[in-house]
Amino acid sequence: MIINILLLIGGLALILVGANCLTDGASSVAKKWGVSDLVIGLTIVAFGTSAPELVISTLSAIDGSAELAIGNVVGSNIFNILMIIGCVALVMPIKVEKSIMSNEIPLVILSALAILFCANDVILNDGASNLISRADGLILLLFFAIFMRYTFSIAKNGNNKESTEDVKTMSGIKAFLFILGGLAGLIFGGQFFVDGASGIASSMGVSESVIGLTIVAAGTSLPELATSVVAAMKHNSGMAIGNVIGSNIFNSFFVLGCASTITPLSMGGINNIDLLTMLGASVLFFIVGWLFKQRTITRLEGGLMVACYIAYTTFLVMQAS
Repeated sequence: MIINILLLIGGLALILVGANCLTDGASSVAKKWGVSDLVIGLTIVAFGTSAPELVISTLSAIDGSAELAIGNVVGSNIFNILMIIGCVALVMPIKVEKSIMSNEIPLVILSALAILFCANDVILNDGASNLISRADGLILLLFFAIFMRYTFSIAKNGNNKESTEDVKTMSGIKAFLFILGGLAGLIFGGQFFVDGASGIASSMGVSESVIGLTIVAAGTSLPELATSVVAAMKHNSGMAIGNVIGSNIFNSFFVLGCASTITPLSMGGINNIDLLTMLGASVLFFIVGWLFKQRTITRLEGGLMVACYIAYTTFLVMQAS
């Protein structure tokens, strides 16, 4: 138990240091190359901070732990929207660009719908059980390829430019080392955190699906949380939001696509309540950004999102007990 607690604390420390290095390095690259913070958040930062999800879900699929692989993705996506966007808004209200509301957030909703449809074989196809098949995985990977093509078109056309005047510049080599070191800290820190948290949860007799949806999901999403909060504090709202959007799409299309392509994934204890919660969180993200107070996610709305996540987690714990 002591070792697991030390892994938990050490992992969190690595995550926080890594998030700060990654944000500084990526912001410098954005300013030097004239690429918007949104594009950097959608690509370099999002993929880097989602590396723990990719590793955990892929290894879980190979080891036959389908519920852990799926629960990690679904739980991480719920955590990303409700907790990360909520916490960032509590730290500093988020101004959401109109292009993000019109283009990027609908893609997050689409990714949640895609998983919902792929995972409902019993209802949609009269199947014997709910399963994310290899064919589903390949379709998810195709969606990811389309998203990447769209993202690179943004960078090429120079859309969604944001001011990076407040970002401190550094040499190309230094920025590369900051990004590389930040990613290493996030990946290893996330792994240490998950190992410690999973060890504690397993000793308490918690089911694999609940572990995947809560502790593992939260642990692998800590890089996104730390990076987005730090980015928001440095007034890089585009990177903070782009990180969450990119991570969710990366998790849904690429991580789950890769895992289910390796081996079909049975849904097991992960049901439509969890999938609909992920979809509902995505829709709520759109609503608080679009309808209230001129595309600004306020502290009150951030508090509402955090409260929704706490309610969902409480439901899972009570259901498991």
